Amino acid sequence: MKKKAALLLFTFSFSLLTCISLAQQPIPAKAETKSILLMNGTVHIGNGKVIQNGVVGIKGGKIVLLGDAITTKLEAGAYDTTINCSGKQIYPGFIAPDCTLGLVETESVRAQTDVADIGLLNPELRSMIAFNTDSRITPVVRINGILTAQITPRGGLLSGTSAVMSLDGWNWEDAQYRAGDGVHMNWPEVLHRIRINEDELGGYAENKGYDRQVQLLQKFFADAQAYNQQAKHDETNTKFEAMRGVFNGTETLYIHSEYVKEILASITMAKSFGIAKIVLVGGRDSWMITDFLKKNDIAVVVRRLHSQPGTPEGDVDETYKLPAELQKAGILFCLGTAGDMEQNETRNLPFLAGTAAAYGLTKEEALQSITLNAAKILGIDATLGTIEEGKDATLSISTGDALDMRTNNIVWACIKGKTLQLTSVQTALYNKYKDKYGLK
Repeated sequence: MKKKAALLLFTFSFSLLTCISLAQQPIPAKAETKSILLMNGTVHIGNGKVIQNGVVGIKGGKIVLLGDAITTKLEAGAYDTTINCSGKQIYPGFIAPDCTLGLVETESVRAQTDVADIGLLNPELRSMIAFNTDSRITPVVRINGILTAQITPRGGLLSGTSAVMSLDGWNWEDAQYRAGDGVHMNWPEVLHRIRINEDELGGYAENKGYDRQVQLLQKFFADAQAYNQQAKHDETNTKFEAMRGVFNGTETLYIHSEYVKEILASITMAKSFGIAKIVLVGGRDSWMITDFLKKNDIAVVVRRLHSQPGTPEGDVDETYKLPAELQKAGILFCLGTAGDMEQNETRNLPFLAGTAAAYGLTKEEALQSITLNAAKILGIDATLGTIEEGKDATLSISTGDALDMRTNNIVWACIKGKTLQLTSVQTALYNKYKDKYGLK
């Protein structure tokens, strides 16, 4: 009887918390029926160019006009709504690659974590269908201008298939932007960190299972390639089917690797199977082998810049300088936020770009690393990544520099022309306690 009462109390409490949480959630945006004109703002196109006094026209979810506000001719009544952006900055929607947004709510609660499955080889797992559009974290992320994300599985040697999602919608079907953009492979580490206790890591030790894990990957790729070269099969193998796009060049193989030996080995193996689209994710040591990356046309998703150097002897600002090193070498790269508590850290993506700008990149090059460059790597640059005519109207307006955490203040944003509610549980708490303490 006590157990039943406790269960009922838990169920009621959980339901109440869920209702409170959902009550604070912004309502997904409705399709915009009116045309919008953004006037007199500084337009950061996303490709390195800036229009100081720009005009942007939006109709039917698309950007239909881009130009100088002084010289561009506008017909009277051509737009239903005009937003005066004088003194404000207009940006393309920021794009977050390689993140678990919508897959993890609270890491310490197993029922709220859906990023991995058992087993080492799971390319058939689709992160898209696990994406939670009711996550309380997503609205917080959007307020910093991040409007699109690559939702990525974790774990094993082959984690699964990622998808590019718009950060607005009633369900994952509404939110999907590009389904199944690529398969993610975690290359085994030659050395691994020794854990002293739950909270402390020690030195490095040899991964004695390295050769066996590499052989397991090689065999799987060989079997999957042979399977996909056959026209018909008596039985369908879902794991091998999931690799079809990687072998025929319609999807990308994302290789998660950090250090030189592992990077060289993983890319060499992938190339031996004729895989055309390869992206390196992480790449702490990528600055050491830029000639190799350039020769093999490998793009890089740089791991979180606000991290310690990979080795004790590394420069203290080693990670901060990496984007500038890749830019100098002509390597296509973008910035990611993967790491501890990454679903929460995703909101800091524009500030990582700001750090890159402080360590060698120009402000517009840094902006490009979270807009156009990310769109190119994810294969969505035809419709996203810049403010240009014909592309989706996914953009934001900030009263200050969006790459500076001191002045970033997104006051308006839209996804495919749909105006978003820029509220979250954090804005609700801010307003609550601002009122309590009489702050204006």
